[in-house]
Amino acid sequence: MTVARRTVLALFVLGTAVASTPLRAQSDADLRQAREAFDRGDKRRLDALAPALQGHLLASYVNYWQLKLRLDDADPAVVRAFLAANAGTPVAERLRSEWLKSLARRGNWGDFAVDGGLAATDDVELTCAALQYRRQLDPAAPLARARTLWLTGQSTPDLCDPVFAAMFAGGELGDADRQARLRLAAEAGNLRLFQALATDPAWSDRVFAKDVTAIDRDPVRALSRGEFAWKAPTGRALAHYALERAARKDLAGARVAWLKWRERLPADERLQGNRRLAYHAARQLDPAALDWFREAGAPGGSADEIAWRARAALRARAWPDVLAAIDAMAPADADEPAWRYWKGRALAAANRAVEAEASYATLTRDLGFYGLLAAEARGQGVQQLESLRSDPILPDPAALAQFGARADVRRALKLLELDLRPDGIREWAAALRKAPDDTLLLAAEFARRAGVFDRAINAAEKTAQRHDYTLRYLAPFRAEFAAASRDQGLEEALIYGIARQESRFVPDIVSSAGAVGLMQLMPGTARWVANKLGRADYSPAAIANVPINTQFGAYYFRYWHDRLDQRPALAAAAYNAGPGRAQSWRPAAAPLEGAIWVETIPFNETRDYVKKVLANSVLYARMLGQPYVPLTDRLGVVTPRGADAATLAAQAP
Repeated sequence: MTVARRTVLALFVLGTAVASTPLRAQSDADLRQAREAFDRGDKRRLDALAPALQGHLLASYVNYWQLKLRLDDADPAVVRAFLAANAGTPVAERLRSEWLKSLARRGNWGDFAVDGGLAATDDVELTCAALQYRRQLDPAAPLARARTLWLTGQSTPDLCDPVFAAMFAGGELGDADRQARLRLAAEAGNLRLFQALATDPAWSDRVFAKDVTAIDRDPVRALSRGEFAWKAPTGRALAHYALERAARKDLAGARVAWLKWRERLPADERLQGNRRLAYHAARQLDPAALDWFREAGAPGGSADEIAWRARAALRARAWPDVLAAIDAMAPADADEPAWRYWKGRALAAANRAVEAEASYATLTRDLGFYGLLAAEARGQGVQQLESLRSDPILPDPAALAQFGARADVRRALKLLELDLRPDGIREWAAALRKAPDDTLLLAAEFARRAGVFDRAINAAEKTAQRHDYTLRYLAPFRAEFAAASRDQGLEEALIYGIARQESRFVPDIVSSAGAVGLMQLMPGTARWVANKLGRADYSPAAIANVPINTQFGAYYFRYWHDRLDQRPALAAAAYNAGPGRAQSWRPAAAPLEGAIWVETIPFNETRDYVKKVLANSVLYARMLGQPYVPLTDRLGVVTPRGADAATLAAQAP
């Protein structure tokens, strides 16, 4: 974290503090050392540092770290005392969860029940622990929740294993359930789970591990040879697994092999295989995907399969198929903004204007990608932006000081100051849980003044009725962004749109992949840009410097913007996933509407990223008083591939 930003945060933490135990000047340094000791598992060093930190604002975290390192041997009374002293705080919630899991793993069911292990939770591990306990109390207790947990293609915690074993022993789960999970594991590409299930000695119809390994080594060859026990459920499961692996590696080869053998399968499994092959074709943007989906019959299957059927239909401009796929979605999926918009488009294409208008109208209050597109489809794009009216609060210094004096707010800011971001974010979220709009806007203004721009945006985005769009779409570092816009010939609103999505304006943030700063530059990218710009004065230590980071990020975006037909959507995809991928996702033949191109980006993260960057740019143009450029114009039309993806990838850093 930069010295300047640490100073701003420290001033806010100290300046708004209520009377409490004075903090020693060296205690922050001690706390950093304590955290390092915790990360290393060094109990002795942590214990040596802890006494001097008991007056620190984050003393509860030091005590949590001490308990966490000894949790399996901890005295229940000590744990309960900590939970009582810190009730309602994120650190207590975390310790409680970890404590209950430790008790369950040790079979200490008495303390598990006393400490609330039977409370409803979304935590799978705790749910399985509670089911174990209930089954011990009543061996005949139904375990319907466990059945839902079983039917997943993902691995489940060890605490679930005794529950599943009891259900199989009692006949509540059977071979059909094993087969269902085998297919889910295959579809998820979870080799470890598939192999564990298929070779489980408890299953009389198991297979040998070498058979699974052979498929994984060369799935296309295995599928082509078709040496499966077609009459046995596990043999057919191996065939489906081979199809999944082959389709990822060689779609055309998988298709040829599948056509050769699919008639050996029962009708429902044959249709399932057709659907899976079509799904992979759609994800790979193969023009045949929609035809292959049609071979699978009416829209159905998993949520992902139906969504990609709709995307394949969009790519083919087959509006009746788009509508049929959306109508087949679960209500919660069909209610997503994307599918409400595309349903409106499909209805409009069918000359069902009244119904189309009704579908668009459901997005009136949505300021995201699809809300903007829906407003433009209704001819109300400008009006929607002009209707944005901020209703800011005007907090007096006393209100700000009172908010800043709250212990939870002080902890959040101190954690952020010390670069303990995940903990700081949890504290901030807990501080604003169920807060009314006025409190959220006060918090956003407080965070803005503290220079904690990401938390300001976070708080402002939560309001339900009263909004302040100048806080939702903060524009800090105006001089630096304006200079980058001018020097790199790029729209300022677009650069802001990128930075808001990349970093939420945290200047020294570092991603798990190593990307740094407002524009989230990888060190190699920064060196590449420095060479392109002839910046001999650049050094890696300067990567988070705001003027350098904004200039380099803007240059990198413009570089790909110019080489990808000056289409912001293509450039945003290149910025996030690499230029080779962005190029490979372009249509092979006919031009494609930009919005459809974005909707059919295969990577979920990149698809979401491009939508947000483009929507951000429209809203920032409004906030900065720049001329309105419709989102549909920004998206334009994506033309077929020119230079191949390998050529573009070779130019990238």
